[in-house]
Amino acid sequence: MTRDGVFEAPGRINLIGEHTDYNDGFVLPIALPHVVRVTAARRDDGVLRLSSRQAHGVAEVRVADLVPGAVTGWAAYVAGVVWALREEGHPIGGFGLLVDGRVPLGAGLSSSAALESATALAVTELSGVGLDRRELARIAQRAENEFVGMPCGIMDQSASLLARERHALLLDTRSMETEHIPFDLAPAGLALLVVDTKAPHRLVDGEYAARRRDCHRAAELLGVPALRDLTGAEQDLPDRLARRVRHVVTENERVARVADLLRAGRVREIGPALTESHVSLREDYEVTVPELDVAVEALLAAGAAGARMTGGGFGGCVIALAAEADVEACAAAVRAAFAGRGFGEPECWTAVAAAGARRAGDVPAR
Repeated sequence: MTRDGVFEAPGRINLIGEHTDYNDGFVLPIALPHVVRVTAARRDDGVLRLSSRQAHGVAEVRVADLVPGAVTGWAAYVAGVVWALREEGHPIGGFGLLVDGRVPLGAGLSSSAALESATALAVTELSGVGLDRRELARIAQRAENEFVGMPCGIMDQSASLLARERHALLLDTRSMETEHIPFDLAPAGLALLVVDTKAPHRLVDGEYAARRRDCHRAAELLGVPALRDLTGAEQDLPDRLARRVRHVVTENERVARVADLLRAGRVREIGPALTESHVSLREDYEVTVPELDVAVEALLAAGAAGARMTGGGFGGCVIALAAEADVEACAAAVRAAFAGRGFGEPECWTAVAAAGARRAGDVPAR
């Protein structure tokens, strides 16, 4: 067992299945080439020492003193993983951890889950704690839920730890069953364009929690364990709750439709489902903002086959399926639309499906 090592975990884009993971639903993310890298070294003094190339200062705390609230800011995501592992009886001692994050912050691409996943892989492997990737994802989710205080689902950590290169990850968030579905756009002459709108997240934590409460209240009123157990989208509920239900039920249906098309090699045909998802997120779930909506409208007008916001909403990124030959025109259309509305300049780039978390230098699974 070695005492040190370098571990990296990717951010993610969710192709479709937004806000279904905390309703025991289905999601279909890919991992990104952008990673958070954690350089880890075991310590014998029981101290957790945390530093980052992107942030000033160093956080130090004894692992025996870790409780929610003991560490704040970016370091809480790291300390929370160590806390969650120890809470479940795993012998994690002191560590020095240096973080180098390359996942864009504030873009809704799950930099926090990437940080948690790289940390979980590093401290368990170097401590000789044998946990499978699904269990590591659950531990990382617990760290974010209970230590950081963000009520996220398990999609982001699962994508970061379980994804495969050139594949999308179909995840049943209730059973944790997975399927790796081919997602390689280049042979079809297609690309996945990502538009980081740079829109500041507006009340995202509180609004995210409010949507989750709406869903849980609707499930309670309808007498089902979770909204994934409903057989129809239209339910006799107060208007706001009825719209939340409609989004979740139809979004699960869209995930199934897109997965079927990808299995059949009909990737060009997934575009309409992406656009339908955005409309539902705008009208029924109410998590878009003007920058997201303007980007989608501009992309579709420029010839994209489909476009939608990705992530929790209230800012962040839009994705679009487009012909490779149309990518530049689509990006130019978004920039022009943003300039016309007085928005800041967006950042546009293309994404490919990358591998999940690994020790630096390891050959990823395919």
